[in-house]
Amino acid sequence: MKVGDTAYIVESNRYVREVEIRRCSGGMFLVRFTDTGGGIQVKVHRLFATREEAEKSIEKAPETKKVRGNPYDRWY
Repeated sequence: MKVGDTAYIVESNRYVREVEIRRCSGGMFLVRFTDTGGGIQVKVHRLFATREEAEKSIEKAPETKKVRGNPYDRWY
């Protein structure tokens, strides 16, 4: 990735946001959000080339079993 490229980051393990790379220095990238104009500095492992790659990196919550009955009868 180089200056001027469009990339994607994942915020709070929930949201994928489009950013523009503004500067690279020492493994850190200064990026600007395309929707709000704000910017942050991130490491290279937080940047993704496509939206699909970013969405794949989001961890899904483990599926839990629904337990029926009285909750006071179970041992934890």
